[in-house]
Amino acid sequence: MPAIPSHVPEPSRTDPALIRNFCIIAHIDHGKSTLADRMLQLTGVVEQRQMRAQYLDRMDIERERGITIKSQAVRLPWAPTHDKSKTHILNMIDTPGHVDFTYEVSRSLAACEGTILLVDAAQGIEAQTLANLYLAMENDLTIIPVLNKIDLPAAQPEKFAEELAHLIGCEPDDVLKVSAKTGLGVEALLDKVVEQVPAPVGVKDAPARAMIFDSVYDSYRGVVTYVRVIDGQLNKRERIKMMSTGATHELLEIGTNSPEMLASDGLGVGEVGYLITGVKDVRQSKVGDTVTSQHKGAQEALGGYKDPKPMVFSGLYPLDGSDYPELREALDKLQLNDAALVYEPETSAALGFGFRVGFLGLLHLDVIRERLEREFGLDLIATAPNVVYRVLMEDGSEHTVTNPSEFPEGKISEVYEPVVRATILAPSEFTGSIMELCQTRRGALLGMDYLSEERVEIRYTLPLAEIVFDFFDQLKSKTRGYASLDYEPTGEQTSSLVKVDILLHGDKVDAFSAITHKDQAYAYGVRLVAKLKELIPRQAFEVPVQAAIGSRVIARETIRAIRKDVLAKCYGGDISRKRKLLEKQKEGKKRMKMVGSVEVPQDAFIAVLSSDENAGSGKGKK
Repeated sequence: MPAIPSHVPEPSRTDPALIRNFCIIAHIDHGKSTLADRMLQLTGVVEQRQMRAQYLDRMDIERERGITIKSQAVRLPWAPTHDKSKTHILNMIDTPGHVDFTYEVSRSLAACEGTILLVDAAQGIEAQTLANLYLAMENDLTIIPVLNKIDLPAAQPEKFAEELAHLIGCEPDDVLKVSAKTGLGVEALLDKVVEQVPAPVGVKDAPARAMIFDSVYDSYRGVVTYVRVIDGQLNKRERIKMMSTGATHELLEIGTNSPEMLASDGLGVGEVGYLITGVKDVRQSKVGDTVTSQHKGAQEALGGYKDPKPMVFSGLYPLDGSDYPELREALDKLQLNDAALVYEPETSAALGFGFRVGFLGLLHLDVIRERLEREFGLDLIATAPNVVYRVLMEDGSEHTVTNPSEFPEGKISEVYEPVVRATILAPSEFTGSIMELCQTRRGALLGMDYLSEERVEIRYTLPLAEIVFDFFDQLKSKTRGYASLDYEPTGEQTSSLVKVDILLHGDKVDAFSAITHKDQAYAYGVRLVAKLKELIPRQAFEVPVQAAIGSRVIARETIRAIRKDVLAKCYGGDISRKRKLLEKQKEGKKRMKMVGSVEVPQDAFIAVLSSDENAGSGKGKK
C-alpha cells in the first residue's frame, strides 16, 4: 500500500467547506484515465515507483482494451497555488466513456457537485461527449470544459474551444487546455476545480444519510460498498440500516480510497468513502440505496437514480452441462460489481440449462462473457443477441418476448419493438451516406444541426434491433472511421415482425430461431440454412434443413445421405438381383428416417451463433 502523505486530514474531521466532489466525463479514448494518472502523481497519493499507466483501471480487460468499464473513486489532497495554507480534499471519480456504460456515469454524477468535461483537441466533440454533457446539466453540476492532447501535432485547440464554448455557453478563453500525457496545465485544472466546484451542502447534526453509488465483491472481505455521505456522519462499529431492504449490519470498517483503501474512524458530510459490513450476500448492497444509522436513523430516503434497463438479451449456456451451478455463482458475483446485469434461468432443448442475461449493449455483453470465461474458468456458448418485444394477440392477451422461443403462436394483432433516438456526429461530407444507411435500417430523420462548417449532428429514430448488430461497423466503414454514435431509448413502435424458425428433419431447433422484420426474413432464412448445410455432418438418411415462418417454408437446403455401396458384392449377374438389394436398402433408410433424429454437433452451434453475433458485434470501440 502506498505511503499516504502526512498532510491528508483525518477523514472524519474534514471541514465540508474544504471538500470538492467531481468526476471526469468524456467520449471513449479522449484521455480520462491518463488525466486521472497525472492527478494521482501531482497530489502525491501514488509514489513514482508504484505508478503505472491507467492506474485506476484495475481489470485486465480494461487495461488490454484501453477502455474504462468500472468507475473508480479516489481521494486527493490538494493545496491550491494561490493559498498553500489550506489543503483541500478532492474526491475524484474516473468514469467510462462508452455508450453501454452510461449508467456508471449517471451514478457518478449523482455523487458529485461538479464535472470536468474532457474533449480531445485533435478529434473535437463526439456523440458521447454530448450525451454525458446533457446528463451533467440535468444534475445541475458545475461544468469545467477542458481540451486535452494539446501537445499533438494534429491538435486544433482554438477551433474546438469555440465549439465547446458555443455548446456550454461560456467564452472560448474559459476552456482550459491541458496535456494529460505530459502534465501540462493539470495544476491549473486542479486549482480551477477548487475555485469553481461548490463545496458539498449537508446538515452535520441531522441523522446520517449516505448514498450507495457503487459496490464490489471482494472474496476475502465480502461486499465493499462505496458511499457519498449527504447528511450527518457514519462511524466505525455503529450499526447501520439499508433503507430500501430494512437490513441492518455492523460497520466493521469504514474509510476512504487514496487510491488504496485507508481505514478511518468515520465519514462526515460530503465525504466519499467505503463501508465493509462482512456481508457476503450480493443482494444486500443495492446501488442507489440510502444508508442510515439504525439508532435514531433518517426517516426519508434520498432520491435514488433510475435502475438501468437491459437493452439486449442473450442466452448464456455452459459447454459442459455440469458447470451450470458454477455459472450461476459467477453471475451472482458479477451482478454485485455490475448493477446493470440481470439474468434468469432458462432451458433450451438444444443447449440444455443456461441463463437468459440482460445487457446494456453489445460491448457490455462481450465484456461480461469474457469476464465469466477468464475470472471463473467457464466455457460458454452465447446465443445471438436480441431485444425485448411486446406482442398483442387478437384475443387481447399480451406477451413480453425476450427470447425468440417465447414468441406466441396464433393470431397476432400487433408487435411492438423498442426504438432509440440516435445521435450521429460526423464530418459533413459523409451526410449522404449516413442518411442512406439509416434509411435502410428503417430509420426516421428527426433533424440535423451543423456544429461548425465541417461537422454535422444528425438525429434519427431507429429500431434498437437494427442498431445492436452491425450498425456501428457499417457507420464506421461509410465514414472512414470519423463518425461517432450515441443512442438513448425513447419508447416503442409497432412493426411487421415475424419469427423465423429453423427446422431440421421437420423438428424446430429453438437455439436458431430469430425475430426479424418481414422484409429481412427471407435473407436470414437463406443465409442460415446454407450455413447449417455446411456445418451439420451427413447422416445415413437425407436431412432437409428448412427456414419457416409459422407453417410456411421460406428456404430449404438438403443434406445428402451417406450412401453405402450395397452393390459392391454383386459382380455381374442379373439386374434384378441388384434392384432387390437397392430396394432393401431403400426400405431400411425409410425406417431409419422415421425413428432417426439429427444430432447437431456442439461446434456447429458455436459456429452459427458466434459468427452471427460477431458479424454485428462491432465490439464497441466508439
